[in-house]
Amino acid sequence: MLLREIKHIFHKELGEIYPKEEIDSFFYNCIEHYLKLERFILAIQPEYVLTKEEEQPLFEALSQLKLQKPLQYILGTAHFMDLELQVNENVLIPRPETEELVQWILDDCQVERSRDLKVLDIGTGSGCIAIALAKHLPNAKVYALDVSKEAIKVAEENAENNGVEVTFIQQDILELEFELELEHKFDIIVSNPPYVRKLEKQEIQNNVKDFEPHLALFVKDNNPLVFYEAIAQFSKNHLVENGKLYFEINQYLGEETATLLKAHNFSEIELRKDIFGNDRMLKATRT
Repeated sequence: MLLREIKHIFHKELGEIYPKEEIDSFFYNCIEHYLKLERFILAIQPEYVLTKEEEQPLFEALSQLKLQKPLQYILGTAHFMDLELQVNENVLIPRPETEELVQWILDDCQVERSRDLKVLDIGTGSGCIAIALAKHLPNAKVYALDVSKEAIKVAEENAENNGVEVTFIQQDILELEFELELEHKFDIIVSNPPYVRKLEKQEIQNNVKDFEPHLALFVKDNNPLVFYEAIAQFSKNHLVENGKLYFEINQYLGEETATLLKAHNFSEIELRKDIFGNDRMLKATRT
């Protein structure tokens, strides 16, 4: 079958679910992933022909896209900053907003990149935050914690594949009685914890709600800051004096999250918007 005919089938089958530009992106990502073909292939070879064997993975991917399964889970990979990460249904797909959070940390560390910083990422998932920080802060000692054994396995593979060293710890941050077997405190603690309230489920797209791990997404409506409370409490004992705490946050609860940190005696609290104009990130200093 001609490659352009398969592209036409993608648009015909997915046209009622996705916009045209997104379908184009799906198609070109699939041919690049499965066939190692460049995106401009049809411009220079409009009559490019595929064998039955080459067609098969494209049609299998199309079937899953029709079910609104995220392309990253279908291909098993996602891009985050300059990293390629393995992903599956045990971890969230890394998002551009989280890249902004990491960049904020890196910008703040410009003058300290040669220091032996100690960094902890809480709720690491795929490991995207911890691995990006380890790559760009080569002298830092990076730790990453997650409650999910399956997520830790994915994160460990991603760290190895990207050539960085991260110490991974399987632990529930809500179990405040646990003691990390560490001989030091941290200069930086960062977290993108679960923060979507159940009442906000209707705002979540089906490809997220039906496939991404609810453990990493949702919190109860009556206690939406439960993870921020636990991490703030933990950070009071595990951040060095003047150490920094960075959060990705629920866009509707920015002021509430800042108030919580003030109650824990954090200072220099800064709320920052993401590229979409939503309150999405917060930084605070342990005093």
